[in-house]
Amino acid sequence: MNDTFLVSKILRDERIEAVMYFAAYSLVPESVKKPLKYYENNVSGMISLLKAMHDAQVKYLVFSSSAATYGIPKTLPITEDTPLDPINPYGETKMMMEKIMHWADQADGIKSIALRYFNVAGAAEDGSIGEDHGPETHLIPNILKSAISGDGNFTIFGQDYDTKDGTNVRDYVQVEDLIDAHVLALKHLMKTNQSDVFNLGTAQGYSNLEILEAAKKVTGIDIPYTIGPRRGGDPDSLVADSSKARSVLGWKPKHENVEDVIATAWKWHQNHPNGYEDK
Repeated sequence: MNDTFLVSKILRDERIEAVMYFAAYSLVPESVKKPLKYYENNVSGMISLLKAMHDAQVKYLVFSSSAATYGIPKTLPITEDTPLDPINPYGETKMMMEKIMHWADQADGIKSIALRYFNVAGAAEDGSIGEDHGPETHLIPNILKSAISGDGNFTIFGQDYDTKDGTNVRDYVQVEDLIDAHVLALKHLMKTNQSDVFNLGTAQGYSNLEILEAAKKVTGIDIPYTIGPRRGGDPDSLVADSSKARSVLGWKPKHENVEDVIATAWKWHQNHPNGYEDK
């Protein structure tokens, strides 16, 4: 994405009218250990993209932002008006990218919508597409991988957070519902020509231990675990108020029960125990 000339050429040659931007480094603990890597890639990448869009006269951008921009909120659930106060470099880069988009709108008329994801999870309902990261850091895939392997190698990081059971609490949005939100956001942006920001979550918070228990129920497997130390940069609780996306965009997520979300992921992992190596 940092090749501004190439991106601009593609935008012009293909007569592209709008961009959806998902590219970024996104591992919170790594961002704490390697902050310059994250600022260089994420922030510079956004600047490069906006320069290319301006050069190619592309005026619409839907951006993959993050709940990490909020840091540790004083009240839950989190609305779009909750102050941005990130506690890790990853969240701060996402906040900076949003601010750069704002000024590109003021200066160059590039209209944008920032979608602040909460925890994305699940897989395609037909089991054809799922999560296969290297390394895998997401909670649900790691639980399900442990269920398949039976190696007892699953770790929950930290049990001394200010939550009901001491483990992190997160709001899980199913990936197909997330896709629907992007389509609705782009249509809204091109219709209204107004920049905006929306939270994408379900307003339901689940602790890591609650997710583990839900996974045991879905899989029928008693999944062993250990408690490890905290990871750097993890907030206690992040739970979304997504009423704005529902009312303004007409977003209607179909998978609001976390067991339904896990069930879609479980289907993928059963069919692909070694990720996309299993074709």
